[in-house]
Amino acid sequence: MLKKNAQPLSEALSDFFDENSTLRVKLAEQRAVRGWREVLGEGVSQYTRNVYFSRNVLYVQLSSAVLRAELVMNKESLIKKLNEHAGSPIVRDIIFR
Repeated sequence: MLKKNAQPLSEALSDFFDENSTLRVKLAEQRAVRGWREVLGEGVSQYTRNVYFSRNVLYVQLSSAVLRAELVMNKESLIKKLNEHAGSPIVRDIIFR
């Protein structure tokens, strides 16, 4: 039995997230944090201690000063890649510690 207002699940979820922009932003933040390990790979993940997101800034704690210097030089491209992974321009800056 098909209801008159039936719609695909993808459309229902899309409508739900369009109505709840705060939830959409929080999900994008989590995708950016998770994307750090996925985008940069296993090599960088070994030296990453902690990654968290606060006020459009991604904070990354690293155990290697050499890696930190390398990542600082490539910060703009990392921001672009993480925003693409998150699906929205959520990351404005990355702070390496």
